[in-house]
Amino acid sequence: MNAVLEQLRLRLLGINDLQAFLELGGPVLWLVLVAGLLLWFLVFEHLFYLAFAQKYDVRQTERQWQARTEHHSWQARRARQGLISELRQHAWRHFHLIKTLIALAPLLGLLGTVTGMLEVFDVLALTGASNPRALAAGISRATIPTMAGMVMALSGLYAAALLESWIKRRLRHIDNQLALTEDPHATP
Repeated sequence: MNAVLEQLRLRLLGINDLQAFLELGGPVLWLVLVAGLLLWFLVFEHLFYLAFAQKYDVRQTERQWQARTEHHSWQARRARQGLISELRQHAWRHFHLIKTLIALAPLLGLLGTVTGMLEVFDVLALTGASNPRALAAGISRATIPTMAGMVMALSGLYAAALLESWIKRRLRHIDNQLALTEDPHATP
């Protein structure tokens, strides 16, 4: 009875299916999986920062800006520029790593293709074309990592484009919030 429950639990969690898929794709698929997990961890970390933590940073920056007694001098403009630059740096943090992982995904898939085709050629060298089952296993090892790398890259591109537009929109909004006031003593 325990074995049946354990099998049911594993089936519900999909662990057996995932493990079978990873074994079917070969060792390179593990690299694609790790890169994908890191990519999506960074994407969700960025989303969390933009949705929650950045608000705190913006409030702190606004307090620093409002604490200044004047907002129109050259020094005030440089201070404003520095405050916005810090927020910009936080908003774009790790974004280059997200882009790198997106670019790396198809290359990892291609590596899986090469290793899978090497396996096909090994089977051909040992048995000739008489073992279609062994050939099919090598071909699947060649195509599954490629597919996984492409899926990771395409979904990552979509997520990165959304993040990039959200970051740019938020930074424009922050730039407008820290408005420069006009010098009341300046002559037009």
